[in-house]
Amino acid sequence: MAALAASPAFAANAAAGAAAPGGSILPTPATPNGKTWDKAAFEAAMAASDRPVSLTEAQFDAIQARKPAAMKMIADYLKMRLGHADPLVLAAFAAMPREYYHYNYQEGRSTCGDAYDNPPKPWALGYGSALSDYLGQAYMTQICAPKPGDVSLEIGTGSGFQSSLLSRIVAQAYSIEIIEPLGNAVKKIFAPLGYDNVTTKVGDGYYGWPEVQGGFDLIIVTCAAQYAPPALFQQLKPGGRMIIPIGQPFKQGQVFYVFHKDAAGKIHSRRDMGCFFIPMTGAMMKTPAPKAVSA
Repeated sequence: MAALAASPAFAANAAAGAAAPGGSILPTPATPNGKTWDKAAFEAAMAASDRPVSLTEAQFDAIQARKPAAMKMIADYLKMRLGHADPLVLAAFAAMPREYYHYNYQEGRSTCGDAYDNPPKPWALGYGSALSDYLGQAYMTQICAPKPGDVSLEIGTGSGFQSSLLSRIVAQAYSIEIIEPLGNAVKKIFAPLGYDNVTTKVGDGYYGWPEVQGGFDLIIVTCAAQYAPPALFQQLKPGGRMIIPIGQPFKQGQVFYVFHKDAAGKIHSRRDMGCFFIPMTGAMMKTPAPKAVSA
């Protein structure tokens, strides 16, 4: 779950409502599995992932009508924070149906009507997990600079949105979820959309995924760690990038750290902006920080 420290001016503009964008950042209709994304396709995909839902045409159309403003907000936020909005990130967002990921697995109900909310905020998935707000997901994605041909790793599958987003850019997206009922349910959502380059498992992300040969070009950690797990540095390829929120569980003061491994294998780090995430559990809660670990 991500909540970012947006500037007061940006937050005020978002709350007031963003105008629909014009020109190049208008989203193209999502076409998962190469098919037009309409009410029937949405309901069929939800049923195929064991999450049946029924909407009226008016309800479905209302969700889609909010997407252009959300896309403009994403583009504006990335430009404000990073100086530009990566076309690959924008195209990936535009191609994805966010409403498909709005679901509370513990309660067994869809919250699709809240997709593209303004202002954006996290939404409960059940089991103590949450779907991060879309500005946070866009920011973390662009920081890691995904490229075609990359292999990515996400720690904290959650809703599956972040890895789905990466899968629209990279060659292969891996993701680990420690909450077993959530991980087992979410692994069913990718096939109905035709996202066949996403691989997930239930496990402890503290250890990464060492079985993946060659390691990862980028690692996104979507839970707050007390320090950066050593295994993730080991599995990061030379030239690789990692973003991880670091701080104490359920406390203010968490901060993004961005790491880069150079060609010689040396790790470089920088402190980024403030954030708030649910904590990394498992071994992170039991293992003291190694002396050599940064942050």
